[in-house]
Amino acid sequence: MGFLLACILLSSSVYAQIKTDKFMGEIVNYDETTVPKYTLPPLLKTEKGEKVKNVATWERKRRPEILSLFEEHIYGQMPSKFDSLNFKMTNEKADAMDGKAHLKEIQITVWNKGNSVSFPVVLFIPNKRSKPAPAFLLINNRGKRNTDATRVNKSTFWPAEMIIDSGYAIAAFHNADVAPDRKETYQNGILKQLFPEELEKNNGMKAIGSWPWAASRVMDYFLTDKDIDAKRVAIVGHSRGGKTALWAGAQDQRFAMVFNSCSGSTGAALARRKYGETVSLINKQFGHWFNNNYKKFSNNVDSLPIDQHMLIGLIAPRPVYTTNATQDRWADPYGSFLSSLNAKPVYDLYHQEVTLPKDMPQINKPIINSTIGYHFREGAHDLNVYDWNNFIRFANFNYSLRN
Repeated sequence: MGFLLACILLSSSVYAQIKTDKFMGEIVNYDETTVPKYTLPPLLKTEKGEKVKNVATWERKRRPEILSLFEEHIYGQMPSKFDSLNFKMTNEKADAMDGKAHLKEIQITVWNKGNSVSFPVVLFIPNKRSKPAPAFLLINNRGKRNTDATRVNKSTFWPAEMIIDSGYAIAAFHNADVAPDRKETYQNGILKQLFPEELEKNNGMKAIGSWPWAASRVMDYFLTDKDIDAKRVAIVGHSRGGKTALWAGAQDQRFAMVFNSCSGSTGAALARRKYGETVSLINKQFGHWFNNNYKKFSNNVDSLPIDQHMLIGLIAPRPVYTTNATQDRWADPYGSFLSSLNAKPVYDLYHQEVTLPKDMPQINKPIINSTIGYHFREGAHDLNVYDWNNFIRFANFNYSLRN
């Protein structure tokens, strides 16, 4: 009844009465009754047809297969080696936020084959604590004002004071400092400077490959900071940042938890539903995010050997949380919920409790006490205080289980 109720509530608005739209010459479907029949690729069956019945087979065989398929067909292969890495404290204030937090601004520099790239990280750590603090790391895909270290500018996109008051550290880096988010210039960052060979490969990483790579370098820093509990770092992203957070969590198992907000197509939403933004449309508009191979599936998505429930499955057994909003049908809320639901079999292998209902949850009724969390809130495509409040609740619940 949850999804039915959501549809009834949404149908009262003029926005929801629109069944189709047109964008970039393509019809965009917003009618649940016209979603085509589809069959999801099997999550727990190897490419040789072996059923995955235990954690050992999953970790030894199926998980590496799925990870490789996402690298090959969508996000690109992420380089694992570079020559050297350096962390430099560029600013520090022990009594930030009226004494509540310790501010650290860190410059991360990576060298490879004679070239280097640097990018800044903003970090606030709660002063009121007795041990290293767990942390949230945001991949900021909006303006830097949203993650202002001076706190002259405060944003609900990154409510740092609220996070500090909850006992968590809060950090952020800006995606454009690593790879500009423009199709003409995305390569003018780590790709051209550190890994130019990726630009020549059909399966080479592009922007959503570069940004998770940077998130992992921030994790490298956290391992050196005695004030941070590096075993309890959650990665957070919104929209394209949400896609990035999911891929970062799948690639780097050091991230203890993953939060993706309104991540939509090639994030949490199932591609085969062809609802809202499709693979074809995202490749037309944002082809610089994904590898060249992904374009082969723009008009043939059913031939993809993977779908996004498998991406969420790669995060198991670590907790993962997905959000959607009523005014953001472009990101296919129902398809995102179904991805989470269809990832559950992997969590079952690990005997992790997943309390997602079979039907779409009601609006503003978050699923918190679960290893896979979800909420469908009122409002627009955004990351806001309601989302962050539920992230904190979800983290509190899951960390309490692992004490």
